[in-house]
Amino acid sequence: MNTDIWSYNENILGDESLICHRLSAIIENHLNFTEAKIWHAHPVWFIDGNPIVGYSKLKGCIRLLFWSGQSFQDPLLSPEGKFKAAEIRYTSVDQIKENDLIHWLELSEKIQWDYKNIVKRRGTLERLK
Repeated sequence: MNTDIWSYNENILGDESLICHRLSAIIENHLNFTEAKIWHAHPVWFIDGNPIVGYSKLKGCIRLLFWSGQSFQDPLLSPEGKFKAAEIRYTSVDQIKENDLIHWLELSEKIQWDYKNIVKRRGTLERLK
């Protein structure tokens, strides 16, 4: 595992650290070909420089974000922001359903919007896959 992500997880307090460690283990296991790094102060995984999944500490929860998640059309994911992102929030490690997460990770490989070039395209997203 990326040492910066490990440190991020370790610096989260209490049960939320367990959530972070569980999420990163599942993501790393299923997206081991991706680039993982701390981006804008949070763990994020990239395919060809394009962010696809990451998580962050919010007040009272850990938010798992899929940059193209609205295109997954899954009712368990909530729209986030004005583009194509969707999220799910966890307050306990027991809430993480590994089969759901693996399914979303598979979709994140198949369905991608081009966030890497969003600035160059002046806020317009184009579908990559």
